Amino acid sequence: MKSQYIVDKSFERMEQFKYLGRTLTNQNSIQEEIKGRLKSGKACYHSMQNLLSSSLLSKNIKIKRYSSRIFPVVLCGCETRSLMLREEHRLRVFENRVWRRIFGPKRDEMMGVRKTI
Repeated sequence: MKSQYIVDKSFERMEQFKYLGRTLTNQNSIQEEIKGRLKSGKACYHSMQNLLSSSLLSKNIKIKRYSSRIFPVVLCGCETRSLMLREEHRLRVFENRVWRRIFGPKRDEMMGVRKTI
């Protein structure tokens, strides 16, 4: 078996590209990856929005649907990334939005009462 070498070839330099579902950038920035993941998660969330706000389903079923359908889309491959506080906050905001849809408004929000610290 002969070894093949690349000689006198040039390669195009890309600013960013998608590889195995992950967006890679030349700056090794995770911000674009998080934006893409959140966009996919929002699309998944909106497709299930009626299901998550339905009063006919139990909260346990809604939690299982979130855990099996939406959560993996947003956090796919997160164990291999180190997140900055900004990205972690954006992911937490998205997650809280889904939890509010599942559990409904807080009692204080229903009463129109504001908490003051």
